[in-house]
Amino acid sequence: MESLVELFCDVDDFCQAFLPTVEEKVLSSGVQTRKRDRSLIISEIMTILIHFHQSHYRNFKAYYLEYVLPNLRSEFPGLVSYTRFVDYMPSALIPLCVYFKTACLGDCTGVSFIDSTSLDVCLNQRIASHKVFRGLAERGKTSTGWFFGFKLHLVINDRGELLNVTLTPANVDDRKPVPSLVRRLFGKVFGDKGYISKPLYDLLRQTIGVQLITKLKSNAKNRLPMEWIDRILIRKRAIVETVIDQLKNISQIEHSRHRSVGNFMVNLMCGLIAYAHQPKKPSLGRDALVGLSA
Repeated sequence: MESLVELFCDVDDFCQAFLPTVEEKVLSSGVQTRKRDRSLIISEIMTILIHFHQSHYRNFKAYYLEYVLPNLRSEFPGLVSYTRFVDYMPSALIPLCVYFKTACLGDCTGVSFIDSTSLDVCLNQRIASHKVFRGLAERGKTSTGWFFGFKLHLVINDRGELLNVTLTPANVDDRKPVPSLVRRLFGKVFGDKGYISKPLYDLLRQTIGVQLITKLKSNAKNRLPMEWIDRILIRKRAIVETVIDQLKNISQIEHSRHRSVGNFMVNLMCGLIAYAHQPKKPSLGRDALVGLSA
């Protein structure tokens, strides 16, 4: 497990390069505003938020009150109350998004796996009375039933590293975000039967140069024989489901207690970043790919 000091150093190096650039490009309204210095700098806020997803705690309030305040005073001398820290959280969203996109994504190896997963924002019994995500979240359906919330679409490589992610309402077809998800990739992308689409296959081959490979439906016509290496790799597609399981159960990207859209996004980004910093990820092993390029 990565130490807290290593995590802070990595985040702080990013912030020292990113924040001055942002301040130079931010448009001013012309009205002079008062800027008070916080006792916690943005890199400290980001570090605490990410570290929560690396800890064994399932509730951020308990983590902050029971672990951070009693044990991390020497690491973060400017610690504030829990209520004040919650007020600071939305200010970390943009740096977290940029940090994830620039420092936490893996490299494409030519073998990628794509899938989506549900992110519930409330119990189905409370959909009618839910207000926080009204107008944003939608009803969707997975193999386990209906839910209300969003879909997280992700692409990983054979080492279990995240290559790209995007978030959509729950009623969006899994195939719609695929072109934007794989636009920087090369080689082959393996998906389940939900991604079967000849127009999508042709679009990816002609415009991006990526080959989309899925299992064919039993009643499909004009089926072409699949290469032996593709038959092996399509059976290994469960690796992306393992990554999703770790994102939900270890990195805690999903829970139904959000009180604001901003904090929902902060929680999601910190969970993704925590997974990216995870030293041991699900992997196929390089030997499984021997002969792919032959």
